[in-house]
Amino acid sequence: MTFWKRSATCTPATRSKKEAPSQAAHTSLRSSFKRNKEIQGQRGHVTSGTLLPSACRSLSGSRPNILLLMADDLGIGDVGCYGNDTIRTPNVDRLAADGVMLTQHIAAASVCTPSRAAFLTGRYPLRSGMVSSNGYRVLQWTGVSGGLPPNETTFAKILKDKGYATGLIGKWHLGLNCESSDDYCHHPLSHGFDHFYGMPFSMMGDCEPGEMSEKRAGLEHKLNVCSHVMALAAFTLTAGKLTRLVAGSWTLVICSAIVALLCLTTSYFMGALIVHADCFLMRNHAITEQPMSLQRTTALILKEVSSFVKRNKQGPFLLFVSFLHVHTPLITTENFRGRSPHGLYGDNTEEMDWMVGQILDTLDTEGLTNSTLVYFTSDHGGSLEAQFGNNQYGGWNGIYKGGKGMGGWEGGIRVPGILRWPGVLPAGRLIHEPTSLMDVFPTVVQLGGGQVPHDRVIDGRDLLPLLLGTAQHSEHEFLMHYCESFLHAARWHQRNRGAVWKVHYVTPMFHPDGASACYGRGVCPCFGDKVAHHDPPLLFDLSRDPSEAHALTPDTESSFHQVMERITKAVEDHRRTLSPVPLQLDMPDNIWKPWLQPCCGRFPLCWCDREADP
Repeated sequence: MTFWKRSATCTPATRSKKEAPSQAAHTSLRSSFKRNKEIQGQRGHVTSGTLLPSACRSLSGSRPNILLLMADDLGIGDVGCYGNDTIRTPNVDRLAADGVMLTQHIAAASVCTPSRAAFLTGRYPLRSGMVSSNGYRVLQWTGVSGGLPPNETTFAKILKDKGYATGLIGKWHLGLNCESSDDYCHHPLSHGFDHFYGMPFSMMGDCEPGEMSEKRAGLEHKLNVCSHVMALAAFTLTAGKLTRLVAGSWTLVICSAIVALLCLTTSYFMGALIVHADCFLMRNHAITEQPMSLQRTTALILKEVSSFVKRNKQGPFLLFVSFLHVHTPLITTENFRGRSPHGLYGDNTEEMDWMVGQILDTLDTEGLTNSTLVYFTSDHGGSLEAQFGNNQYGGWNGIYKGGKGMGGWEGGIRVPGILRWPGVLPAGRLIHEPTSLMDVFPTVVQLGGGQVPHDRVIDGRDLLPLLLGTAQHSEHEFLMHYCESFLHAARWHQRNRGAVWKVHYVTPMFHPDGASACYGRGVCPCFGDKVAHHDPPLLFDLSRDPSEAHALTPDTESSFHQVMERITKAVEDHRRTLSPVPLQLDMPDNIWKPWLQPCCGRFPLCWCDREADP
């Protein structure tokens, strides 16, 4: 096996506190992925001709601090160390240079809620019920009863029991309450975190009035239709009564008019209602700002990270920083606006990178760099459909086909994966083996002295042997790729050939014809008449064709039938490990319930500002 090696030394990390980004901006983003394509297309998976057992300090008894950094909706093609040379990400790039970079790092889902559930539990989201079967891809409101079930075990819960201080700062989006507005059954503090500060829901276009909207526009349209229909009914009934063509009382007329007025009024105030219902900050169980003052949120999050690290620097601690960047509406402070040639999205990405730098500087200042394992990733691929007019508000996924919301195509699920632990992980190592966000669960649990649960199926695999060079291959022979509860694709790592085969059973139909995404639909569907079912399935060899551009056939691939048979058996084996559970994202658990709505005033007057200016 070959291993393209930048270096394989175990040295303490040194970083410039003020990385000066290049002022040159290239005009073509696609051209920057030539190097990336060469790297990703290699058949070699670990970067040395022989295994490189780590020459670093022993891990015996080590209980490092653990810092997990997750971007929101960041495309793998938006990061410099993965081939981009027009968006400046010097801090993430330095993290990669000082650590290990995974080039085939796969999210368990192509949208937020199920991917994050899998990350925290090490399990496919279907096992915990964190998927839907009816088109509700993520949790739709804060005030819903669905969420990460209390019987699921997160890595935070295990490490807390092992003496770690555990914190989550940023986005949650895994539910809040079950039966009342203060039972907190799905809250981060109910899932092993000692401290939570951030959004219990998610940043979204509706948090800032403007052209970007995830749900406001659709709800307004439905309410306007309702008001027109009911007004027409009221007018028709009135005319019938006046002409004596309709008998009976005026009650139906009055009711129709009232419903029409309610629909019209609700439509008018829908934007404000959503902002107050979903766009707020909490510290532990208390709401601190409802709605959020978006321009100061970045400073508040960084302040909270610094405070957590300083309070717990005697260690050990686990801190999960779940960035609100780079999800729409791309809230960007004035210092970063207009800096990138890629508009507001590029500005927001560069600000996120700066935040990474500030957090790493905090570790440096507190003398924690060499005792902290740092991990950086994204929850899934960039959103191709996030555009308005000529402006692109979503990410770029490099050479990979598809994006956010597409259950099988690589662009929706292949994400950055970078780990740094100076003195332990060799700097500059590049690993091409298939790995998963679910692998973080067993990796950090075992590093923290915990035990991986034996009472449930854990789909993640310990990354340490691969990272240290004591194992040649990933433990993942097969990975399944779901879209909601539907299996869209599966991959097989045929180790003896160095090949990674991938079959697609279902793919979305792009819109319009000839496009590379489902433009005009918000996100590609998982089922129905807008997806294509393939029999036989589409087959690709990712080790030769990482862009999934050329489907193989029995005429072009002599192993076609053998590969199909092997993957079919693996899928059957996988399905036998599944147990039926309630789907948390299906109705009725994923519709807004006013009695579950968190409110820092008397409902529905939800307003407060308990944050001091940073």
